[in-house]
Amino acid sequence: MGIAPLASELDDHIVQIYHARAFSWRGYFGVHPWIAWKKASDDQYTVAQVISWNLRRNGSAVDVSKDLPDRKWYDSSPHIIFEARGEKAKKIIDQLPSLIESYPYKSVYKVWPGPNSNTFIGYLIRNIDELDIELPANAIGKDYSDDFLLSTASGTGLTFSTYGLFGLTLGLGEGLEVNLLGLHFGIDFWTPALKLPLVGRVGFPDQGF
Repeated sequence: MGIAPLASELDDHIVQIYHARAFSWRGYFGVHPWIAWKKASDDQYTVAQVISWNLRRNGSAVDVSKDLPDRKWYDSSPHIIFEARGEKAKKIIDQLPSLIESYPYKSVYKVWPGPNSNTFIGYLIRNIDELDIELPANAIGKDYSDDFLLSTASGTGLTFSTYGLFGLTLGLGEGLEVNLLGLHFGIDFWTPALKLPLVGRVGFPDQGF
């Protein structure tokens, strides 16, 4: 798609997070995200994501493979929401293998209310300080957890969530967000915007924390 630099032409560490409209009818309601990275010495990108059929095929919903980072998700064009390079990217890359391995929902996948692909990327964001971004409001499942109280993605607030069905988020970086049956409504004060189900973010682009 021409969003990511060619691996062969980039002599630097890089991490990117993308999302695209989900497959089939799911795309009307939400998005599918993935994370991609390359060390300075690598000649290919590594892409990690959660895919439902990977669970049926390999016993784990998590897929980690060498791939193009900015390819379409079926017919949906990707949108980049995060990029880091240099030392910041290296810090992220160093943490990814152990966190991906310890992801607690590898053996289960549910489109609604989760755990799903948004739960996976949300888990990485919450556990890596340098991933200073949040998933959009139409990332259904991003707040799914067995724990009722979570730190927000920015680490500046708290999320109360009942298995992704109902919840409330309040944080300096995230603003105020309400989750009703997996649909998120909210307002971002840090970079002013409305957060709406189906469409995601309306207002200024998310600039991170």
